[in-house]
Amino acid sequence: MKGTLISIVGPTAVGKTKLAIDLAKVYETEILSADSRQCYREMRTGTAKPSLDEMDGITHHFIDSHSIHEYFSAGEFERRALDVLNDLFLTHKVVIMVGGSGLYVDAATKGLTSIPRVDDKVRCKLIERLNSEGLDTLYCELLIKDPDYAAIVDQKNPQRILRALEVIEGTNKTYSYWQTMGAQKREFNLISIGLELDREVLYKRIDERMDNMIEVGLFKEAQTLFPYKELNSLQTVGYKEIFDHMEGKYDYSECVRLLKRNSRRYAKRQLTWFKKRKDIHWFQPFEQQKIAQFLDAQLAH
Repeated sequence: MKGTLISIVGPTAVGKTKLAIDLAKVYETEILSADSRQCYREMRTGTAKPSLDEMDGITHHFIDSHSIHEYFSAGEFERRALDVLNDLFLTHKVVIMVGGSGLYVDAATKGLTSIPRVDDKVRCKLIERLNSEGLDTLYCELLIKDPDYAAIVDQKNPQRILRALEVIEGTNKTYSYWQTMGAQKREFNLISIGLELDREVLYKRIDERMDNMIEVGLFKEAQTLFPYKELNSLQTVGYKEIFDHMEGKYDYSECVRLLKRNSRRYAKRQLTWFKKRKDIHWFQPFEQQKIAQFLDAQLAH
């Protein structure tokens, strides 16, 4: 019998972690974290990792598994996650995966595309343009050439925008085109669950979570990471805003405002990404009984 991977996705602060742990207890199994930042040991407060008490004895893979100084990409996650799943399915019929990083979820469940190599000169020219014209100009260009990817990319992440533009220029195809070309057959069954809330409720939860992060030491954590702010692992919402504040670009109150606003924007991009997948079954996080009935019916087949 094939094993079954239950994938739980959705925007930040919607309640994915709690549902995953509750289900792991029911199925007496383990959890894979499909989060591009929770894998880094040095980033705890700003990534909303579950505490040991919240984990409640459930084994979590890819939490605190790497240092910010180590290279860890979606492709590397795909390889390692499949190895872990192969091992777990020897002794478990069901495994849980949870996370809001769409690229990591896609990597594990359907595979990534091998994009043809692009001439280094293309990226060099784009970097020159970034320095002379600014990131906003490059993002506007991406919006015209690949609106689908522009809708989900972090507008303030130069690495992602440069990568998309270099692929477009080097292959004459959009980055979103290549993202749809990587589907591979997996040896396990897949059940995908998405959690969502009304926008006002979700945004309130995001703001409250940020307030709690700040209260328990987010700024102090960011201060310890400031010397490494150029690392790719730290190019993320929740740290970049504080780094800019520490450099005097804006005051504390503006920093807090941006932390909350950018977290809400990130949640919107997450939903845009996941809503494109037709295999995800959507629920409200408080519909535990409905989710349990759905899973029982799916697993019965």
